[in-house]
Amino acid sequence: MADLDLLLAEVKRALAGDVMDTHVDCGELSILVPRTRIADVLKTLRDDSALAFQQMMDLCGVDYPERPERFEVVYNLLSLTHNWRLRVKVQTDESSPVPSVVSVYNAAGWFERECWDMYGVAFSGNPDLRRILTDYGFEGHPLRKDFPLSGYVEVRYDEAQKRVVYEPVQLPQDFRNFDFLSPWEGMTNVNMRLPGDEKATPKTEAKS
Repeated sequence: MADLDLLLAEVKRALAGDVMDTHVDCGELSILVPRTRIADVLKTLRDDSALAFQQMMDLCGVDYPERPERFEVVYNLLSLTHNWRLRVKVQTDESSPVPSVVSVYNAAGWFERECWDMYGVAFSGNPDLRRILTDYGFEGHPLRKDFPLSGYVEVRYDEAQKRVVYEPVQLPQDFRNFDFLSPWEGMTNVNMRLPGDEKATPKTEAKS
């Protein structure tokens, strides 16, 4: 814990008023900083010799739909010099872009593309902000909490057109009811049921 106290003191010294909130989770320090200041904050964390966070190990998104600024962008940093790890967070909404940090960490380019693809978080200044995990014709952002499990479109090869086509998702299978009381529901031979597999007698029948 002493190392975390020292790290927090050095971070507050280096960043001054840019530290909006701090907390420790799973033995690692997290700080919240202003969205518009993220590039300058990371540059300071990288270049300050007392911190020396030379590597950005990951950049990811988190979705909190109930918040006015529903998205958090999380930057996971590593200092090989001091054997420290640090999470830096910014918050944003669906329409406010986050400044790209490609000029600070080259690896951020692909991470920002992934965050855009999965969550729809835009990064201003990214030189190549395209989808990276889904197809270019994909609709929506699949890691948002409100994204339907079936998606918005489905893909198939059309033999007549000799190409891949996109169509609205269709669920032709009729709705089926399962009571989940027995894993052997579909077995027709009652003699094969295992002991204890009988369904409970309804209370109304038990009273009679």
